[in-house]
This record gives sequence, C-alpha cells and structure tokens, in this order.
Amino acid sequence: MPFSSLGLSDDIVAALAAMKYKEPYPIQKEVIPLILTGKDLLGIAQTGSGKTAGFVLPILELLRKQAASKNRHVKVLVLVPTRELAVQTADVFQTFVSKLNKHIKTLAVYGGVSINPQMIQLQDVEILVATPGRLLELVFSKAVHLSEVGVLVLDEADKMLNLGFKEEMNQLFELLPAKRQNLLFSATLGQDVSAVAGLLLIEPSRIEIKAETNNLDLITQTAYTVTPERKGPLLRYLIRHHNMEQVLVFTSSVHKAESVVSKLPVNGIQAEALHGQKTQGGRTEAMRKFKSGQLRVLVATDLASRGIDIPFLPFVINYELPRSPKDYIHRIGRTGRAESPGDAISLVSPEEEHHFKVIQKKMGKLIPMQDTSEMNLL
Repeated sequence: MPFSSLGLSDDIVAALAAMKYKEPYPIQKEVIPLILTGKDLLGIAQTGSGKTAGFVLPILELLRKQAASKNRHVKVLVLVPTRELAVQTADVFQTFVSKLNKHIKTLAVYGGVSINPQMIQLQDVEILVATPGRLLELVFSKAVHLSEVGVLVLDEADKMLNLGFKEEMNQLFELLPAKRQNLLFSATLGQDVSAVAGLLLIEPSRIEIKAETNNLDLITQTAYTVTPERKGPLLRYLIRHHNMEQVLVFTSSVHKAESVVSKLPVNGIQAEALHGQKTQGGRTEAMRKFKSGQLRVLVATDLASRGIDIPFLPFVINYELPRSPKDYIHRIGRTGRAESPGDAISLVSPEEEHHFKVIQKKMGKLIPMQDTSEMNLL
C-alpha cells in the first residue's frame, strides 16, 4: 500500500518520496486515514514503530488547509514525557514542513533550560511539542494560550503517568477547548492509561501494533557470562574486536553510567553519558554528536533513552540488564530499525543469569550464551 492511498496530498507524498520513504509502516497504514477523518484515536504502539510520522503526516495535512492561528494560540499540542522525545518529535515535524509549500512553525519546549528564550520563540507557533511541567509554566506566564487547540496528542502516555505527570496533565486538560481531536499513544494499556483514555477520548478507534516485538527478527542477540569486575574490560574488548564505530550502551543507574564512561576514554575509546542528572545542554550536545557520528559510544540510562531514535544504529550493549523484559525489548529495539539489521549484546553477571532467563522466556527467544572466563580481554 503506497502513501498516496492514505489520503495525503501530492506535496506530502512527494516529500516522502524525496526522503526515501518507500511504503508506510503498519501503524501508519492504520492511523493516518483515521486521523484525517477527525476521529479520536487510541494507539498502542512501541517507540520505533513509526507512530511519530503516523500522527505528524495527517496533522500537517490538516493544517496546510487552514488559515494561520492568532499569535501565541497554538493549534496542535503534543505532550511527551521527556526533553529528548520533545526535541525528536519537533524535528520530525520540522523535517516534513521544510518540504512543503506552506510554512507551519513548530517548537519544542521543556524544562532544564531557561524559560525566557522559549517564551520569545513561541511567537507564531502553530504546533507545540511540550513536557507538561514546562508547558504549565508557559501558560501561567501567558506566553502561550491553549484555547484554540484543535488536536491534542499524548505520546508515550504510560511513561508520562509513570513519571508522575498525572496532576499536570489534568490541569492542562482543563485549559483545552471541549471540541478537539484527541490522539493517545502508549506502549502499554495499564489501568492508569485506560482511565486517562476514558476521560479524554470520545468513541475512539483503537489500533494496536506490536512493532518492536516483530522487529526482533532483524536483531542478532548474543550474551556473554562475565563477572562484574570483568565487564569493563569485556566492553572495551567487544568495541575494538567488532570495530564498533557507533554503539549505545545501557546501564541501570546514573552512577554506573558515569563509571563506565570514565574508563573508556583512558583506553582510547571516545564516550559520553546520557542521563537525567546532566544539564539539558549537555544531553542535547551528547545526542547531537552521537547521531552525527562524532561520538563513538553513548552510555545511557533507561529514562534518558526515551527519544533516542537513530534509523541505522548498528550496536546496542546491555552493560547491566534492565528490571523488566519490556524494558529489555525497548533497549534492544534501538537497533534493527528502518528494516536494517542490528546486533544486541548483553553482559550477564552470575547474579543476573536467573533474571536473563526470565527475560528470554517472556520474549519467547533463546539467546546464545558465551562464557568469557578463559577469554583474554587485553
């Protein structure tokens, strides 16, 4: 099914072709026509399933036919849980807008940086991508008005609720006009997400796509049994042995991320950390360098990994295992994207072996294990 059959205009289809988008992902096939009808939508889909373009394209299609809004009265509001996802989503909007004949201004706003530049940049914004806390600050400062929002998107709603944004979200809902289109996306449909959906959505269409699980076939998974004190040498050995020029390494804590990063450069391997205790400027710069290929290794915690979307990332390494099988799938799903193969490697200590068996059982996949006790890691 080509993009031209989904109800998108010729210039958007031409932009997709120019950007080498060959055919829509499964979620895009489902949600684009529905969004164009103005219906509310509940989408259950993982990060990496193509859902961002799934709502970006029809929203731009709708806006390109409308007159500009009053200054500081946004037409589209996209709420996201993290700074990185806000930047990434705004980038997708801006990339497609740059290919269209009509200029539609998009802005990402988030905490951790000065609010004053964002207040200035809100001039003439029609699409606003925001984290809830910073958006409330901007609303209370009268830097932006929500009374003309025609489309509300909640992206990664489960993460927003898990991070404690429920009260802020409820405050924002009260500021929005009653008549609007609501699009809610979540990786899971727990009790809290169902409650928000029940409050927000009116006779919604429900679409569920299990994209990351299906994409596991593109990922070669291997694991190494290793004692905790040999994990650092093994990580450096693997990076050199496989000539990894771009690798995302996951740890389970800020302390461990910093510890791993501190040892890589002294061994000739350029690396930086990405976690919630870094400044926003530091996080943005680390992501920019990693995406552009200027940085060889990015060591991230799970929270900071939200928003890491690199189509052709070749390697992911679990330095430590995540707490849940779902987080494991999310981590390794950073590779094996855009129909390109990738490698996911896990370093498993004796204390983690039982948990790794649980992950494999939940995933329904047996992962080859290699013993490293006799390996020379120098």
